[in-house]
Amino acid sequence: MKKIILFLLISSSAWAQQVMPKTYNYNDFNLIVKVEDKEKYYNQMLQENPEQQSKPAQYEDYRASLAVGWLAKANLDRYKYYTKENPEFSFIHLVDFVYALEYLVEDSKHLKLVEQVSSEYLDMLDKAKTNDELIRDRMQVLLEVNAMANAKLGNVELAMKNITRSSTITGMREGKYFKDSKSNYLNRYGIVLAAAGQDKKALELLTEAVRNADSNPKLVATLGAIYKKVTRSEEGLDKLVKSLQDEAYQKCYKEVEKLYISDSKIPFQGSIPDPNADGEGKMLTILTAKQHTGAISLPDMNGKTVNFADYKGKILVIDFWTTGCTPCVAAFAGFEKVVADYKKDPFQLFVINLFEEQQTVKSFIAKKGITLDVLQDQPNEAYDIQATPTKIVFDQMGNIRFYGAGYAGSTDREYYKLKAMVEIIKAHHI
Repeated sequence: MKKIILFLLISSSAWAQQVMPKTYNYNDFNLIVKVEDKEKYYNQMLQENPEQQSKPAQYEDYRASLAVGWLAKANLDRYKYYTKENPEFSFIHLVDFVYALEYLVEDSKHLKLVEQVSSEYLDMLDKAKTNDELIRDRMQVLLEVNAMANAKLGNVELAMKNITRSSTITGMREGKYFKDSKSNYLNRYGIVLAAAGQDKKALELLTEAVRNADSNPKLVATLGAIYKKVTRSEEGLDKLVKSLQDEAYQKCYKEVEKLYISDSKIPFQGSIPDPNADGEGKMLTILTAKQHTGAISLPDMNGKTVNFADYKGKILVIDFWTTGCTPCVAAFAGFEKVVADYKKDPFQLFVINLFEEQQTVKSFIAKKGITLDVLQDQPNEAYDIQATPTKIVFDQMGNIRFYGAGYAGSTDREYYKLKAMVEIIKAHHI
């Protein structure tokens, strides 16, 4: 089945609609950032509105959210407390559950917790025998995480079994939807191979990953550790990594170079091949610019007006997103690397949220630790964006030189592509 890399703009408000007492509701609960504060809200709600025996699933979403929140803090006791009645995880809860385990498996202090919790959930999914593609995709990642934990714990045979099984499950690893899906898989596979004594094979696997931009900082770090193990030396490591990264960047540069727009007179429409047209040549208009960039003003997260005219003389990047768009947020890590590279240059990047209330966006930013400069265009008036993520890159005079939609698939590839756009504009407009 053809994968759609875009998150088409639909309302997500229905996800959390519930018939609840007037004083308490899941939307307000979900805006709370800290799990400790969520738990207080939940307990107060139970005191004032006890769960009705005739509605055993009345507060199930609350318990599922609290379970995942405590898991993310590595509190196994609280996680078990809220899962003792087996609350059904929505897909959003499952995504956050897997994210929590992915984060924890990187910390050697929590390997046994990760192994235990992931094993229990995998057993449950096996018994359920689900054919849901999205759930099986998360099952694929759970197997990887479980394999990585077992490899570090010394359970090599089980680790190899689960990473191999993960490789055979049809999922969205190539779909460029979840952040670093392929990079994380390759990194975990390399760790399992090294634990099994197959260091050279692991090194080859990770070398190709970096060369092809299927990489992120964690994978590069694993490559370095295995390189030193194989060669028993650090000599030549920096040179190898730089050579591989340069090769990956040049490939991205050549791809991006073809997309440079020499004439973007206003009004301007940006289109891409329609992902639902099955090769029929149809195009999908994803943005419309009816006025010059200098005429646009948008509020930041404190309500202060930001005038794009003030950025004349700088390369300006704007990227449109929503909190429910997973590939949108997946791209942010690559953006952060570009921002770091050009922090002393005439350059500015904004990520512009569409449609959502400020309190929703602020809560999301705090939960995810987003450090990028965020603006809002709640009515979607600036560029009439039709799919997210959509990126627009302007030269120093405010002319559109690049635009595109979708997530590049890895932190490094997203970084290379945007960096290439900036460098190409600099080369054209010295």
